[in-house]
Amino acid sequence: MNTRALKALAVSLGLCANVANVGAQVTETNLHSFAGPSADGDNPFAGLVQGSDGNFYGTTQYGGATTNGTVFRISSSGSYSLLYSFGSPPNDGANPVGPLVQGTDGNFYGTTINGGTNYSGTVFRITPGGSETIFYTFHGSPSDGFGPYAGLVLGSDGNFYGTTGGGGMYGGAIGFGTVFRITPGGSEMLLWQFGGSPNDGRYAWPGLVQGTDGNFYGTTTYGGTNNAGTVFQISPGGNYTNLYSFLGPPSDGANPYGSLAQGTDGNFYGTTINGGTNNAGTVFRISPGGSYTLLYNFAGYPTDGAGPAGLVQGSDGNFYGMSNGGGSGGCSGGCGTVFRITPGGSETVLYSLGSQPNDGNGPYQAAGLVQGSDGNFYGTTAYGGAGGGGSGTVFKLIVPLNPPANQISAIQVAGTNVLVTIPSVASETYRLQYRTSLTTGAWSNVESQVTTIGGSLTVTNFGGFSQSQQFYRFAITP
Repeated sequence: MNTRALKALAVSLGLCANVANVGAQVTETNLHSFAGPSADGDNPFAGLVQGSDGNFYGTTQYGGATTNGTVFRISSSGSYSLLYSFGSPPNDGANPVGPLVQGTDGNFYGTTINGGTNYSGTVFRITPGGSETIFYTFHGSPSDGFGPYAGLVLGSDGNFYGTTGGGGMYGGAIGFGTVFRITPGGSEMLLWQFGGSPNDGRYAWPGLVQGTDGNFYGTTTYGGTNNAGTVFQISPGGNYTNLYSFLGPPSDGANPYGSLAQGTDGNFYGTTINGGTNNAGTVFRISPGGSYTLLYNFAGYPTDGAGPAGLVQGSDGNFYGMSNGGGSGGCSGGCGTVFRITPGGSETVLYSLGSQPNDGNGPYQAAGLVQGSDGNFYGTTAYGGAGGGGSGTVFKLIVPLNPPANQISAIQVAGTNVLVTIPSVASETYRLQYRTSLTTGAWSNVESQVTTIGGSLTVTNFGGFSQSQQFYRFAITP
């Protein structure tokens, strides 16, 4: 029997929790403060999207040359360019509120809630260089949608899918809203027209997400049996199912405003801006079949957020989001927060907006965070920023690895080498260290530090098995 191998195995089993987390603090950086019309955008109500070139692209509802909104580009370090200022209706769209999506052609696609030949909103395409084309104008009730508040989602079939907050054949002149499909060439088809309470939702202000089953999932802010909003499923062909009607406070959430996010467990996670035990909003989970769980009730100012926006699942498996109000920042009732919540419903406030000079405040309740390829989170606030104009900001948040994930998952022997594996988070730096005793002596670095892109990380201690007994740990810095 190889007693040396048994000895190494015993050491590895004793190391499963031996990890050092260095400098584990959240760092927020204001990348850009909008200057407002006519020099810059004003009030970014939408979240960002990272393009294939690594830059982030977004919109502002107002500002620009005609005060009708803008499209901008910004790098992870804050290099900013105003790409396009929307013109005046009816020749152009006006007031984009939803985020952009990048198409397979490399261009970006988005919506405006106003403008166009019928003053009912538009769908537009814009190149990364800022050349814009309107390729669909909504007609409004009763034959079409009106006012698309949400952005588009690119379906697996190559078409774009979206919602409108108004329009359709039900609900009078303004309408209760629609779900639509549009081809990259601009051919539009209505898939569903919302009927309102009590049997259907109304006002589909949030956007859609395509699930792994190929269906689309979304929410309506009002409607349903209690007029507190709904969750629905719709197929690419228009087969529609109302999955859930919110009950409202105090036993349930009310008025979902942000889009859903599908987790790695197959369930969908979302938020409501109202409702719950404190009427400050909730986080919920719902299965594709409609099985619903209320995960968290926000407490509001000053210890917690209020009015949460949509969620994004981070590379560590947790969900991240913002709230429109609450937190300990310097605004009346709080300037909003950035928070993390586990799939089981354990919430942590990571940052209170307004905590630093020139901070943004009041993230729009439909705007979510995006995790960049560097592992950091990027977002917008509709208000605040430098210069006193209050026109909003773009910010970056560096979040350290959540401590429960800091577990060495495996130690293996490969010849004379020792391979040590740990789950990692994108952009964090990992350095494998060792010492010969768990209680005495300094930790020594095995090799150069490694900055990861997430996932399982294996670091090799070359020749480590031929040395004396060693204990391992990782030093982790954000």
